[in-house]
Amino acid sequence: EDWQPLERLAAEQRLSPATLARRLRAEGQSLSAIRDEIRQAQARIMLAEGRLKVAEIAARLGYAEPSAFHRAFLKWTGTSPAAYRTDKQG
Repeated sequence: EDWQPLERLAAEQRLSPATLARRLRAEGQSLSAIRDEIRQAQARIMLAEGRLKVAEIAARLGYAEPSAFHRAFLKWTGTSPAAYRTDKQG
């Protein structure tokens, strides 16, 4: 996944990075929280579909290592990616 830096997103909205960050905070959000929400939703879909290996899903979501994705998914859901997949396919 190609995650754009705050500076680029701000430029696309014709805002300064500080203004974009301030507006996100005013909405109770941050760019990293939004990215995590998107990654989590995409991970759940890809795991449920069952076509890709966990390492492939991790790479597609922008994780340098499958172990980093595993830790993030465990934090989000309380279960491992493999257990989530088994539950959704079973």
